[in-house]
Amino acid sequence: MRSLPIRIRVAGAFALAMTIVLVAASSFVYASLAAHLTTAFDHDLRLRAEDLRALVRQPGESLRATTDARLIESGEAYAQLVDPRGHVVDATRSLGAASLLRPVELRQALREPTFVNRATVPGLDEPSRFLATRVERGGKPFVLVVGATRADRTETLSSLRDGLLVAVPLALLLATIAGYLLAGVAMRPVETMRRRAASISADAPGERLPVPRTGDELERLGETLNAMLARLEAAVERERGFVADAGHELRTPLALLRTELELALRHGATVDELRESIRAASGEAERLVQLAEDLLLIARSDKGELPLRLELIELDALIVSVATRFEWRFADAGRRIVHSAPPGAFVRADRIRLEQALGNLVDNALRHGAGTVRVEAVQEAKTISLHVADEGPGFPPEFLPHAFERFSRAGPDRSTAGSGLGLAIVETIASAHGGTVGAATGAPGADAWITLPLVARSETSASVLVSDG
Repeated sequence: MRSLPIRIRVAGAFALAMTIVLVAASSFVYASLAAHLTTAFDHDLRLRAEDLRALVRQPGESLRATTDARLIESGEAYAQLVDPRGHVVDATRSLGAASLLRPVELRQALREPTFVNRATVPGLDEPSRFLATRVERGGKPFVLVVGATRADRTETLSSLRDGLLVAVPLALLLATIAGYLLAGVAMRPVETMRRRAASISADAPGERLPVPRTGDELERLGETLNAMLARLEAAVERERGFVADAGHELRTPLALLRTELELALRHGATVDELRESIRAASGEAERLVQLAEDLLLIARSDKGELPLRLELIELDALIVSVATRFEWRFADAGRRIVHSAPPGAFVRADRIRLEQALGNLVDNALRHGAGTVRVEAVQEAKTISLHVADEGPGFPPEFLPHAFERFSRAGPDRSTAGSGLGLAIVETIASAHGGTVGAATGAPGADAWITLPLVARSETSASVLVSDG
């Protein structure tokens, strides 16, 4: 069933539903008509019984002698008068002297009117139904039986059944054909989208599926698929740009490394020259290692596989640790680094990753900024921001919207120092911790920050109690 086209499956489901509806409707009509005919039949028997009751009460009147077709229709209706002992007192000619009532039925008829069905009665070889009711004659109780064959009812129901056996399959066939055609019309936009989707490739960006303006699920499906294509196209372009930028960044240190090794091989006449070439090659190798680690971190983040070892971290100690690590580089550059943090401020984070992100901000301020660098934590209601600000020229205005993008540099070309991944890694680590990043140009200098969720004091107190216990 699953291998069949949707159009056939829809038509099949429609045919099954119509079969159930038609069979149920036909059964209801048949049962309703049967009940109506039975009710009408019983009502006619009551009317005949009333007329015949008046007849048998009159002296000298006999059921055998009556010729009124409205009361006794020859070949179809009959009547019988039975005494309480079951003896037939009077009857129409076709019945003879045998009582139609069994003893139980006779006793019940003396108490209340009783309807009885018979497969056959004497002189009539057709199913019949009669009404047995009490009647007084000459001051004595008798039971009057008034009945008729059910031939008319049977013929009417048979005609209806034959008509339904023809009409229902025909209606089902027409409904199935209509369902098949309607399913084809409904599936036509889907087939159009399928053919267009089969022709779309990564080599032809910008192509989209045709969206039927129907205002229903098909239109929403087309819009959703087009939005997905736009996301995939953006992801492909981003991936291509990432690969191209990564190749460019790897090519430069590899070329320099090869040049230094060739110089050492061909022109390293003295030990000092060899050491200088090896030192330069070692620096380029270190740059390659750092670039590979940065690329690996970003790739893991894109796949959602960036591992984090979360713990409660006091920000004052974290900032001191990062600032201490950079103090000698600031001293060599003749600059200062100062830091501050509110006491008792905690975040739940991976210490190594958070130190890496904050260190990247400090390194960026050291290499591209000027003057004193301030590292401080600014606490708000539910968050805390780690700011790194310097006194240099600040970020160019056109660079700010792209500051945390991969391979983005504030310089005019790729000759600018750095790989352009430092701030991108900051954004990656912040996002992995559920935080955000930002950058601005102040007066003076640049300011870049990481905003993280602040841990409530109750959580830090509970953690301290657990660790002490």
